Amino acid sequence: MNYTNTGNKETRAGFGTGLLEAGRNNLNVVALTADLNGSVKTDAFAAEFPDRFINTGIAEANMINVAAGLALSGKIPFAGSFAVFATGRVYDQIRQSVAYSNTNVKICGSHAGLTLGEDGATHQIMEDFALMKALPNMVVLCPCDYNQTKAATIAAAKYTGPVYIRYGRPSVPNFTSETDALEIGKAQKLVDGTDVTIFATGHLVWEALLACNELKQQGISAEVINIHTIKPLDAKAIIESALKTGAVVSAEEHFRNGGLGESIAQVLITNTKTPMEIVAVDDKFGQSGKPMELLAEYQLTHPYIVDAAKKAISRK
Repeated sequence: MNYTNTGNKETRAGFGTGLLEAGRNNLNVVALTADLNGSVKTDAFAAEFPDRFINTGIAEANMINVAAGLALSGKIPFAGSFAVFATGRVYDQIRQSVAYSNTNVKICGSHAGLTLGEDGATHQIMEDFALMKALPNMVVLCPCDYNQTKAATIAAAKYTGPVYIRYGRPSVPNFTSETDALEIGKAQKLVDGTDVTIFATGHLVWEALLACNELKQQGISAEVINIHTIKPLDAKAIIESALKTGAVVSAEEHFRNGGLGESIAQVLITNTKTPMEIVAVDDKFGQSGKPMELLAEYQLTHPYIVDAAKKAISRK
């Protein structure tokens, strides 16, 4: 494996660092939160730029509408909350005031997916990709580690238009370069391979790298591509890799329905005849537990990616 874990760090901390840097680079960057300043890591920004920070209280719908108003006045608002609240609770406001109105609002969803852990199913949103990617004008980002979450936040600040950024709560391997910029809509190839392609996003990119290493030990060459941009999807990179390896696996910490795998399948079905397997959460809610134990329970860890890769290869 060409990538090494330089130390576990929270992706939400990467967001906080990126937001602070974006705020220093552009005086129009402002931050909002729904009484979750420390949890979503807007606290450093609030401390340095108190006049550019708004705590709306536990009123997420109001937060989104205030953010839209700020965007219309020329500001670049980052509105942060737990992902389950930042997307599900305020879908109507996002649809009408952000996506339909095409306002320059950045929606920041922390504590996403199963790896939220002990808070359980009510807070473990796994349908946020589906909600956000269905909206016209909306960009959807899901970076894989601390460094890339920082880069994604800075990229979102420079992009004009609605953006949803998904990041998480637990400390996870930090393995991408701190100097790598993130290009919205451009997939990142991590490992070259010839037998199967593993497309992964978010926390499962590290699991994909572990699977790649295990497959290598079994004589199977896996290509690993980090899909940090769920929308717009890099169809060119997907098609090129699928035609090269002839077998595809997708891996995500999201429901199978409406997720990354569905989007990749839509690309493949109209451009190739490549067999594909999807590693994702089946049609059931999460539960309370330790993050890594939940990933294993819901069959999202690298052994399951290995099995999916072998199954895809067998269908060539």
